[in-house]
Amino acid sequence: MRYAIPTSQGTLAMHFGHADEFTFVDVSDGRVAGVRSETPPPHEPGVLPAWLKKNAVDVVIAGGMGRRAQDLFAEQGIRTVIGAPGEAPEELVRNHLAGTLEVGENVCDH
Repeated sequence: MRYAIPTSQGTLAMHFGHADEFTFVDVSDGRVAGVRSETPPPHEPGVLPAWLKKNAVDVVIAGGMGRRAQDLFAEQGIRTVIGAPGEAPEELVRNHLAGTLEVGENVCDH
């Protein structure tokens, strides 16, 4: 399983489309098995969902994401977790796997 987290300076970037990079966290047997970061392509509607699908992402954890982006991810078969706190990617994934990730409101209003 692979998670993608939009990041800036090592923590979750609260606005999905404005991330400096994406951190990919691979999970095997319920544990973090690998972490790497990549610079995303320019932000255009539909580009990031296709790029993340190409990178074999199963789940995106984000602070905020517009409704249209959520729909585009669903079309790609990628689950989204919205309203996550600004923490380190590995911590977000560990908490999600443990069922303890506390999510709040979607910080994106478009």
